[in-house]
Amino acid sequence: MTEKLIDRLPAPEIAGVVIPWFTPRDRPGPDRLSETAGLVEALGCELGFIRPDHVREVNSSFLLSGGLLDRMANDIAETGATLAVIDASLTPVQQRNLEKRLGVKVIDRTGLILEIFGLRARTKEGRLQVELARLLYERSRLVRTWTHLERQRGGGGFLSGPGESQLEADRRMLDDRIVRLRRDLDDVKRTREVQRAGRRRSGKPVIALVGYTNSGKSTLFNRLTGSDVFAKDMPFATLDPTIRRLDLPTLGEAALIDTVGFITDLPTHLIDSFQATLEESLQADLLVHVRDRASASDMEQAEDVALVLERLETESGLPLPPMIEAWNKMDALSPERAESLRALAAMTDEPPAAAVSALTGEGIDTLLALIEKSLLRGRTEIRLTLSPADGKARAWLHQHGEVISETQLDDGGTEVSVRVSSERLGQFRAEFPELAAGVVLG
Repeated sequence: MTEKLIDRLPAPEIAGVVIPWFTPRDRPGPDRLSETAGLVEALGCELGFIRPDHVREVNSSFLLSGGLLDRMANDIAETGATLAVIDASLTPVQQRNLEKRLGVKVIDRTGLILEIFGLRARTKEGRLQVELARLLYERSRLVRTWTHLERQRGGGGFLSGPGESQLEADRRMLDDRIVRLRRDLDDVKRTREVQRAGRRRSGKPVIALVGYTNSGKSTLFNRLTGSDVFAKDMPFATLDPTIRRLDLPTLGEAALIDTVGFITDLPTHLIDSFQATLEESLQADLLVHVRDRASASDMEQAEDVALVLERLETESGLPLPPMIEAWNKMDALSPERAESLRALAAMTDEPPAAAVSALTGEGIDTLLALIEKSLLRGRTEIRLTLSPADGKARAWLHQHGEVISETQLDDGGTEVSVRVSSERLGQFRAEFPELAAGVVLG
């Protein structure tokens, strides 16, 4: 009798998680515990235990004090955990000491998020950005690698010195790889700029969804565009930016961009590496900030999103586009709370807001009307007649405005209706003064 062979998947890692807090203001609530548990799940690990620990006195060698460290070691032994997650920032020395003390692999919050990004990256650009972020993170932590890095190689004779240490060689190889990745990402950035220029020439408005991770951006994106972008109730379900066609009620075709979600303490390395991608948001005509109004941490999450956008604005030198808010997950609220927020959204002007449910479709028409109203703010419809010799002016209007209609006249001329911003209208009059007098405001 032949024995049947059964393929077995490797058992998932079991993670033990500690969230250190230092002052009453830092004490994590249920939302933070749920968020961290979601990050562990997104990594494909089983949760052995998770708890907040009050660190009264920081231990420079381990971060955690002796009693907390003993408790964590016991919990790891009892649950059979193979991975320890410290939901805070660890120095390389603290990470190395914790691994020796606990006998398992240890990662901090930055390492955890980098691991998830590594799993989520699908496109070549995404993989490049994740690898660059990982190398920037690892470069500062070469001190935690093992003793082989202390060996020296090369050299010989009295004057040549001891040669190059393995640590120095590893750092040099990392630096070379980082330079190559930055060069590849510069090519990606140039490609994105060409694509953006093409969208601008088309005159179609560009709208970008931004928001805290797991706020429902991808679900709303699918609802608005009829797409099937991967959407799941977990952090960083979307990593690579996606662009789809959005049909607006009166303005017609627009482009909608779904971007990576933000999170509390988003690693600096990720913001640096993903700058080319995140700049898609800053180059849009309108930002839609998707907020999870069912979350108890909604206000704090909104502040985290604002901080990341402000940093991008400062580092890129690009001004933030106008912004509106989509107050999502109305279906997850009590009827009384949902009704209160709907009334509040109708009265909110700074920024304007629409109460929606991406899951059920509630409020989508209101949101689309608000998007159109925001895009039209500061834009003027003009009409003018162009002769066959005015080809340059016609091309300018197609590049910088939204051409609504063109009607051929019997004398060979063309009557054009265009929607432009006030700034662009001033530029047109300055560049084509002979046509300025014929401009009729619609």
